[in-house]
Amino acid sequence: MNDTAPHLGSSLDDFLKEEGILEQTQTRAIKEVIAWQLAQAMQEQSLSKTRMAALLQTSRSQLDRLLDPDSDVTLSTLERAAALLGRKLSVTLI
Repeated sequence: MNDTAPHLGSSLDDFLKEEGILEQTQTRAIKEVIAWQLAQAMQEQSLSKTRMAALLQTSRSQLDRLLDPDSDVTLSTLERAAALLGRKLSVTLI
């Protein structure tokens, strides 16, 4: 291994683990994917944010938080949103 490039040949996961940010990065990626999938499903069904918020019986700002990967949302909220869009939320421990 070259001393000037200590991560050369290592995996991205190894690098993130060495930097101490693997779990944080994985969590962020999962949240981004879920938010993107919800937004795509809304678009496919021609649901505006205002209409989706009304269906969830919540405010538009709360829906914005749901679609924001930087916000923490509960699994029950994600399940309700997924169900309204005809989808299921699947969580797996590995």
